[in-house]
Amino acid sequence: MSPARSSHPPRWNVLVLDAGSSSLHITLFSADGTRIAGRDSSGPPGPESAGNLRDFLATVPPPTAVGHRLVHGGPRLTHHTVIDGRVRQLLEDVRNLAPLHLPPALAVVDTARELLPDVPHVACFDTAFHRDLPAAAREYAVPERWRTELGIRRYGFHGLSYAWCLERTAEVLDRPADGLQAVLVHLGGGCSACAVRDGRSMDTTMGLTPLEGLVMSRRSGSVDPGALLWLQHHHGLTALELEEGLHRRSGLLGLSGTSGDTRDLVRARERGDAAAEAALAVFVHSCRRGIAAMAASLDRVDVLVFTGEIGEDQPEVREEVCAGLRVLGVRAGLAVPPLEELFEDGVRRIDGPGAGVPVVVAATGETQQIAVETRRVLESTDVWSGGVGQLGT
Repeated sequence: MSPARSSHPPRWNVLVLDAGSSSLHITLFSADGTRIAGRDSSGPPGPESAGNLRDFLATVPPPTAVGHRLVHGGPRLTHHTVIDGRVRQLLEDVRNLAPLHLPPALAVVDTARELLPDVPHVACFDTAFHRDLPAAAREYAVPERWRTELGIRRYGFHGLSYAWCLERTAEVLDRPADGLQAVLVHLGGGCSACAVRDGRSMDTTMGLTPLEGLVMSRRSGSVDPGALLWLQHHHGLTALELEEGLHRRSGLLGLSGTSGDTRDLVRARERGDAAAEAALAVFVHSCRRGIAAMAASLDRVDVLVFTGEIGEDQPEVREEVCAGLRVLGVRAGLAVPPLEELFEDGVRRIDGPGAGVPVVVAATGETQQIAVETRRVLESTDVWSGGVGQLGT
């Protein structure tokens, strides 16, 4: 599987491994960014991942680089970077900051490095997009020791998704990305909003971990910390019980009692399910609140952008969110592009003529962005001249 040695760097055929808490997406991109092949697993990464990856590699041209999605880089890994022994240890040190995401992703990293030891592996971080958050948006108002010694601060997530949809939005508006002031909203299993000014993240709803912020599919989003202390002190809930409840049994699932999937809940609401209706109302209100908070970090709102599985595939949610944002100049009455056309074009403007602030929906592009960032890292380093076989040392 090793690329042929030459005096020049290879054209990077990038294998992208996007491991989530309950899925593994394997995609191979050619050097020009074209998708060659892909394989998706709906189950959590586990011992069978090695076999799945080995089977996939047997059917495709050999990759010359591997890009990995890592949700959290912690305080020391603030840029996308080649994975060597030191970087792998730093990732181990922060795995508890994203307990749903990092352990399975790191298992896939290790498996891929064993199967492909002679090609460079690049860690692409969701936190990197937010690395220059202003101090006012970054800091929690907690004791100094917590901040300086224990590293309590806000990191932000969904950065790969935001980087991709920002560029697509600039294209559809025919404006430079570094000139836009935008509110970006990623709605999926995890949900967040982000304020971008001139290409830089100025604020975002997620914090130290991917648990803070908007109501999500199964995650609670922000909860009064006093409520958690009350549950501990007066009802005896352990830290593990709180973690399980907040990460896996809250959000839309906890509110509805039936599902964390907005598609199920929209159908149930149409049948008269009051719990589904209430869950969607809380979710929509949470989205509006997050969008309005992000707008407060901008001088103006040039565009509102929806992405993520819910953002691209749930027109009812987009419509209801925008219906409550007249104060920001956003209007309802959005167009509903067919999904096939959205996936083909990558982005669509969906606000009506003269409606006010443009509203855009962008197809989820984290996988493509990982390939972009992987090439960018490798083209800006001397990894090839140094010999990729030395990366794991």
